[in-house]
Amino acid sequence: MKILNRDALRRFSIEDKITAGIVLTGAEVKSARLGHVDLSGSYVRIKDGEAEMVGAHISSYKYARDEEFEPKRVRKLLLNKAEITSLRSKTEHSSLTLVPLALYTIGAFFKVEVGIVRGKKKRDIREDLKKAAQERDIEREVKRYS
Repeated sequence: MKILNRDALRRFSIEDKITAGIVLTGAEVKSARLGHVDLSGSYVRIKDGEAEMVGAHISSYKYARDEEFEPKRVRKLLLNKAEITSLRSKTEHSSLTLVPLALYTIGAFFKVEVGIVRGKKKRDIREDLKKAAQERDIEREVKRYS
């Protein structure tokens, strides 16, 4: 199971990727296994030597108790110290940002694919949309005549 952040893939150009573990509660794990996760608008920040994912929405699990459940709480990412200092140095002195690109499972564990990204300009986004439309048209024509 893999949940993609399609919004980030459209709005940013990806410079590098890194995989991190994530700390979830039991109800969040059950809900994430059902695919009730929205990563759009979320980002990763480094605070007090720890990486945190902010703004990701994990819906409440239907059969869990709803007491004190926060769908948009800040979730800790599991990275070692060298990885955190590397990410901090890359993002502090440049116009790069950390964005979660995907949430997926490996066995019983959840992993987050964090992208070191650079924001695209509006003209770049428009070019990408035009290119995708042209590719769809070409595919349509190839199917029609084959």
